[in-house]
Amino acid sequence: MTRYHRLADIIGDRIKQGLYNRGQRLPSVRALSVEHGVSISTVQQAYRVLEHRQLITARPKSGYFVCQQHGLPALPEMCRPAQRPVEISQWDLVLQLTRTRSARDVIHLGPGVPDVTANTLKPLRKLLSRVALHPDLRSLHYDELSGSAPLREQIARLMIDSGSHVAPEGVIITTGCHEALSIAIHALCQPGDIVAVDSPSFHGVTQILKGFGMKALEIPTDPLTGVSLEALELALEQWPIKAIQLTPNCNNPLGYLMPDAHKVALLTLAQRYDTPIIEDDVYADLAYHYPRPRTIKSFDEDGRVLLCSSFSKTLAPGLRIGWIEPGRYMEQVLHMKYIGTGATSTQPQLAIAEFLRQGHYLKHVSRMRARYQLNRDIMTEWVQRYFPAGTRISRPQGGFLLWVELPPAFDTLRLNRQLESKGVQVAVGPIFSASGKYRHCLRLNYANRMTPAIEAAVKCIGETVAQQLEACALLTPAAEAAQDGQ
Repeated sequence: MTRYHRLADIIGDRIKQGLYNRGQRLPSVRALSVEHGVSISTVQQAYRVLEHRQLITARPKSGYFVCQQHGLPALPEMCRPAQRPVEISQWDLVLQLTRTRSARDVIHLGPGVPDVTANTLKPLRKLLSRVALHPDLRSLHYDELSGSAPLREQIARLMIDSGSHVAPEGVIITTGCHEALSIAIHALCQPGDIVAVDSPSFHGVTQILKGFGMKALEIPTDPLTGVSLEALELALEQWPIKAIQLTPNCNNPLGYLMPDAHKVALLTLAQRYDTPIIEDDVYADLAYHYPRPRTIKSFDEDGRVLLCSSFSKTLAPGLRIGWIEPGRYMEQVLHMKYIGTGATSTQPQLAIAEFLRQGHYLKHVSRMRARYQLNRDIMTEWVQRYFPAGTRISRPQGGFLLWVELPPAFDTLRLNRQLESKGVQVAVGPIFSASGKYRHCLRLNYANRMTPAIEAAVKCIGETVAQQLEACALLTPAAEAAQDGQ
């Protein structure tokens, strides 16, 4: 057992024994560090474990507090996917999710998009207009293949917060994080190759693998600490894995933060098997704790980690500006960028660079972290209130996505069909698996303001779930099969 787990057990016992009351502020990180003779990072990790156990909650600029209510829903169980490479499916379900985004009469709780209505984005909108009207017309021309120099300089500075120290010349601007992940995979792998992914996993990555004719090997993933290193090591021993693709910080869809010790052990494992790591860091600036978590890239000394990110989740998805820091794979990645989209759109690059330079970015993400954390607690409370007993809920440590696990026999595909007529939409679990697992799970977005309309939508989902569970309990197997065929 690690030091921070031991410390978490000590504090957890104090809470359960009533030494710390509900709603009471806990000792500061520094005070516990002195009391127990451990490092500040050990205390921070212990507090994160207690958050995952749903015993405490963090409040921005105030510290850690005992949860007002104990006995919150259990976390999702760690799935045991087949330990073999699989052909990717589920494209039709992913396409269905993308098609419903534009429907105005639907409450969209499925897509992974941020709140773009925040006042802290007003300077960005003004900068976009100013760049477009600049007399030198620079925004109408191609920029460098690797991207705008001012933006690459600002990103290099931004990455220092994650523990990564790179030169602006080591950054390539892409059309969103999706392209960054795509060119990273294309640069490393060939059709038929095997890529290890966490499970559940971001559906964009698995569909990239499908498009390139590659196979995915799903690795069991713990909702607290991330991918199982034991399962990954076994997979590396048994299969010729060409790359490992992970989202270790504010994971999509589980929301966990992989502990630093886990990241170092994972990197050591990749070094032993000489396997590159493609790290998706797109949500990490929205981590509820400050400073933001370190990347796996920050521990990398031989350039085997390709770090991918974007401003799609922190600012706005329509900007379509991302980046990749490819380490030793710079030449291959730059070539893939050239034969793919070529130079990225100039206007948003220039506007974002100035937005960062003027200090607006950090102010904006600080505001959004606090809002998303509050929204997480509200959405969790609503799911508890309106969903059937026994529902398992993730405990995101950043971002704005909640993973909900229902009884194993439940069918979220049927649920979404029933919700369509009620003007509500969720992201169904199977799109987060290469092989179509997690049919009993769904993902909810809590980025927008928690209005009565959204509460009504969550209530509608919960009631529909309860109705479906009741109907399934009454159906015979033959009758249920007939109903599915209708």
